[in-house]
Amino acid sequence: MIGTELIKGYGLGNQLFFYVTTRCMAAEKGVDFGFINPGQIGNVFHSSRGMYFMDIDMGKEIPMEDKDKFNIFIEQDDRLYMGNSRHDMSNGCYISGADPRMFDIEDNTLIYGNMQDESYFEKYRDEIRNWLHVKPEAESYEYTADDLCIINIRGGEYTDHPELYLDRRYFLNAIKNMKKINPDMRFMVVTEDEEAARKVLPEYECHHFDMGKDYVTIKNARYLILSNSSFSIMPVLSSTELKYAIAPKYWARHNVSDGFWSSEQNIYSFLHYQDKKGRIWEAPECRAELAEYKKKSSLYARRNIKPGKVRSYCQIIRRKCLYGVFFCKKIIRSLERRLGIIKVFKAE
Repeated sequence: MIGTELIKGYGLGNQLFFYVTTRCMAAEKGVDFGFINPGQIGNVFHSSRGMYFMDIDMGKEIPMEDKDKFNIFIEQDDRLYMGNSRHDMSNGCYISGADPRMFDIEDNTLIYGNMQDESYFEKYRDEIRNWLHVKPEAESYEYTADDLCIINIRGGEYTDHPELYLDRRYFLNAIKNMKKINPDMRFMVVTEDEEAARKVLPEYECHHFDMGKDYVTIKNARYLILSNSSFSIMPVLSSTELKYAIAPKYWARHNVSDGFWSSEQNIYSFLHYQDKKGRIWEAPECRAELAEYKKKSSLYARRNIKPGKVRSYCQIIRRKCLYGVFFCKKIIRSLERRLGIIKVFKAE
């Protein structure tokens, strides 16, 4: 058996990556799959209803007391220590790509890690659509249209982190790029945090339905503008409707990267990546650029090395500057909304 443990605190996107990669590795070895604490799936910070909208086979339950009977595989975990935030200074910014050792795991192994690289599951994409089958009563094509683009904004804990939270400019650039495809494109926001999303794009219709309908709305959209959230990847991966999706280049560090990805695992062939200037990059271009970055970057050469006192002091200064600019932008956006410079959507 190949399995993993579903640990409380992870969001649905992370859980589905754990699920899919575990099943794919088990299929590769021709063995059963299973989970410690399978009832945790779908019980996340904004929903405690489990996977109420999806038929999902959890394989065989592995009792916690049997954990020590399994081999433990921990995926490679590379980090950069930088002055983006307290997290990136103390815990480091996760940057790892695929771990080739994943394909050599043996039967009777529990796997732990990020597990989000396309190489882990690309072979099983058709099967994944069946594994993540949405129940008929939860399925919805209400917002499936050739002239409608769904914008997925991640709020929540992201909103106070300048290294994570995407600026309004990212979304405005993506809207311009979508209008190059269709000048008459309409836009609607789907989010788990309507209050935060309405501060970023107040001029557009905005919804948080429930976890299930948010998921299927993204899955069945033909055009998408994504945030740097793993929640959106599995519905996009399993979509049969998708025509074009834009995601932030450098993923979780779009705002602050000098060329690194957080993480490299989030470069996917089915997404188009937008940089800070609004230019679109394809996945092979992103991978080629990253390969050159790894050869030349002094920052990347220091991966997994915590900084000394002098470098830490400089990182503190950088972090404070980033936060200062970030909160100044928030104040400016608030004033623009109040003064009517940024229009506010009103339902007709």
